[in-house]
Amino acid sequence: MWWWIIVNAAVTLAWWRCMCCARTSGSDTAEWTCLNCACLRGFKVLTSNGASVTCQKCPDSQQAVTQDGYECIRCPGSVGEDGKCQCPAGTILVERSVNGSLLQEALCEACVGMEPALSAPDAKGNRCMRCQESYVNTSQSCECGTSNILAGGMCFRPSSLPTSVVSTVSFAQLGLAVPSAWFSDFLYSSAAACLLFTNLTACQTLGNMCVLNMHSTSTLSNDACGLYNSIYRATAPQGNNQEIPYWRTNLPWLYYGDQPALAPRILQSEPLSVGFSFKGTNKNTNIELLTTVYTARGEFIRWESVGGGNLQLCPDTLTRQQAAYTFGTAYKQTCILSLADLLAAQSEPLFYDVFLVQQMNQGERRLLAVPLLNLNMQYNGQFVNQDSNMNNWYLTRRLMLIDTLSGREKSLSSTPRVIRVASDLKIRFQLVPYTQKGEVYPPLMTVSYSDIVITDPAKQTVTVSFSMEYEMDQNEARVKTDIALGVLGGVAVVYSLLKTASWKRRIASPLIDFLTILKFLLIYAGDLANVFFIISVGTGLYWLIFYKAQQFVSVLLPLPTQEERFVTYVGCAFALKAVHFLHNLMMQLSVDIFFIDWERPRSKASKTVDGSGEGKSQAAPVSIWRTYFVANEWNEIQTIRKISPTFQVLAVLFFLEVVGFSSLALRDNSSELRRSAEAYTPAYSCILRYGVASALWLCIGFIQLIFFSVFHERFVEDKIRQFVDLCSISNISVLLLSHKCFGYYIHGRSVHGHADTNMEEMNSNLKREAENLCGQRGLLPNSDIQTFQVSITSRLRVQYDRIIEPLSRRNGPSRLVDASANPFEQSTKAYHTMNRFLGSVIDHAHREMDYIVKDKLLFERLIGMEFIEPMDKSIFYNDDTYSFADVLFYGNESTLLIFDTLFFCVVDLGSQSFVLATALTYLQHLIFKWIRNNLGRRNLANKTLVDKRFLI
Repeated sequence: MWWWIIVNAAVTLAWWRCMCCARTSGSDTAEWTCLNCACLRGFKVLTSNGASVTCQKCPDSQQAVTQDGYECIRCPGSVGEDGKCQCPAGTILVERSVNGSLLQEALCEACVGMEPALSAPDAKGNRCMRCQESYVNTSQSCECGTSNILAGGMCFRPSSLPTSVVSTVSFAQLGLAVPSAWFSDFLYSSAAACLLFTNLTACQTLGNMCVLNMHSTSTLSNDACGLYNSIYRATAPQGNNQEIPYWRTNLPWLYYGDQPALAPRILQSEPLSVGFSFKGTNKNTNIELLTTVYTARGEFIRWESVGGGNLQLCPDTLTRQQAAYTFGTAYKQTCILSLADLLAAQSEPLFYDVFLVQQMNQGERRLLAVPLLNLNMQYNGQFVNQDSNMNNWYLTRRLMLIDTLSGREKSLSSTPRVIRVASDLKIRFQLVPYTQKGEVYPPLMTVSYSDIVITDPAKQTVTVSFSMEYEMDQNEARVKTDIALGVLGGVAVVYSLLKTASWKRRIASPLIDFLTILKFLLIYAGDLANVFFIISVGTGLYWLIFYKAQQFVSVLLPLPTQEERFVTYVGCAFALKAVHFLHNLMMQLSVDIFFIDWERPRSKASKTVDGSGEGKSQAAPVSIWRTYFVANEWNEIQTIRKISPTFQVLAVLFFLEVVGFSSLALRDNSSELRRSAEAYTPAYSCILRYGVASALWLCIGFIQLIFFSVFHERFVEDKIRQFVDLCSISNISVLLLSHKCFGYYIHGRSVHGHADTNMEEMNSNLKREAENLCGQRGLLPNSDIQTFQVSITSRLRVQYDRIIEPLSRRNGPSRLVDASANPFEQSTKAYHTMNRFLGSVIDHAHREMDYIVKDKLLFERLIGMEFIEPMDKSIFYNDDTYSFADVLFYGNESTLLIFDTLFFCVVDLGSQSFVLATALTYLQHLIFKWIRNNLGRRNLANKTLVDKRFLI
């Protein structure tokens, strides 16, 4: 309601003043003229104090009021509508003599327009003044004459300039040509005054009009830039400024010439004389820019330092805005501005010529002109500067930020129909290749304008941005990366072929079929994922170390657009590693496993058989609880890992967010972990972010691996070795078949003969074993080796499948199931049959399915392949590394660690949030752990014939 109160107060005050004027002067002699009381036509002022006035009618009806309103006088001619005398054109009104006394009758004195007076009435018609200089120079009089050209209030002789000029401004983004009042009034006069009179202000005004027209040139010679170029060519004999061939004397510097392939010579021919350094006593990261400022009318205002918002339209603190001029800081400021605010802030545009200040050794300061790449410039109708080929660019000078002038159609005071705003302004530095002294080429300023039709300024907005970029030639790094990828990819192919050949041998299949090709692709996916992972981590660490730690600038970070290739590598690594991980998971969930119980009955039990009444001696049953216990322990160790995933994610998040390692990924030269809240925070580099995150994840993972393998498993708990010990104490061996004819064997046969005993005997047995009063636990006499890799014959595998076949049919289609058979009896029978069969095989009871024990060759261990194919006898390879853990999470820690690292980094690169990446990484760990536990327990129940109800 405050505005309503103000309006009412203003209306009341005006009414009171008018009433006061009427009361003091009489309503028929004075009127209110919004500012004060004024006498009516034909009345002169007697007294006036501003608020009230006393008027008196002139005594003679032929008289008029004087110009000051205090006297009445006879007119020599007509009387105007305001009740004052009027004189013909070319004359001035004289009402008083030289001493100030009023004349009886006013005079109309003619101004002498010829030499020597050369005078004409001023704008008010009160004085004769010397004619405008262009009239005198052109016609030697105050008349322009029919043979001369009158434009912009100036008189010009006919010249080489076209008399008809293009006064429309092209807004190419809108496909709109707007007739400009500014161009219509001043384009020709500025060009003619510049050419004929060498008027510096006119030359600057013409140059500004060319800038308003986006420096666009065509075959037309009568538009702003065409007129400028005509004058540029015509004034060649006058010479150049500062020995710069593109800067003509008396003309503003707008172009760098129109020769083809000129841009590379300007931008990449000669580096700056002063280099940049990030650290040390010669640290130099300050970018000092100066600019000249001109008005639209060509008037020079001042020199000023670039900064503090003169080129940055977005409002911000001075500290953050000045951060843009620190070398190496990738600065970008973006905001949304209201058109109403822009119209109110700048009624006319300001024009800038930007220079780079070079501090020389002896305190000397040199200015280097900063070239401009105007993306809106058209050359013969083509946006040549939007081409990616630098040879096609046309570099220019001088820019403006907001054009609210050229889009005014009717008059210079009207609201513009279209305005043009510098929506994207960027300054780019390029590093000299192979430099070790921080040398850079001259900077390039790039500007892109947005054309906006004014409809409702209060609601319309425009997005503007200002940025500083630093780049170097990435071709060499790209070539080296491709070479590394090619070499390591070739090695991965060979290694995958060896793995595929090993897999074919382990499944006893000599044929190359579709399944073989599919297996090769799955194996190659994992190896190629490792290649991409190695290259991506190496690349991230390279840029992190060499960019952040360098003293003199020798490398610069890739631009966000140049990082797309790297992000693709990371994505490929994650996708391929996910395929590899899922493949391993499926392999683990399909492992064949059986627990061989060596326990034998100790005594005979008497039992009465129905029907005969006679007692029959039968062996006492062996307890199954030991098997259940071992099965439960195996079920528990299926998802244990060599590291703690919970500690891993918490430690990584702590170091990144709390300690501040994430600050190392910012696109600046600082290595500080903590940043001030008032300081500008640049954007993150994807490469640095990946490098920091992956390096930190791997380092913490490796530290955990060392801790658990060196300390925890040795002095606290080693669940893998404990499981082997449990098998020995329980008198149970474990046969694991990860492939059709390959697997692992854990020899758990008790050296004491029995394990189903009481506590006293168990302690006694353990004591005897500790004192070496019994045999060793190994499969062979006088051997401690209990774990083996087994390569079995096809004959043994066939017999294994034959025993397990009834149970496989039970889990298969219903048409293959014998409905009369009791499933529990089938399971029990199959269990005892398999137990006896495998026990007899281990005891060498089957000559046709015998085995030998030997050591693996070193090369066989390295490539994971057996050179000898089991034909007549199976082969048990001594394995003191407990490699049966390969069918558990424990034995695939490298795959899990890489997968977790890639998952964390991919989520972070997509969301730019370490917190979200941590949460999702831990969540996926829990999900896959749950899947492995549940499906692994189901597979364990199916393959060991242990009822899953006993697997807790």
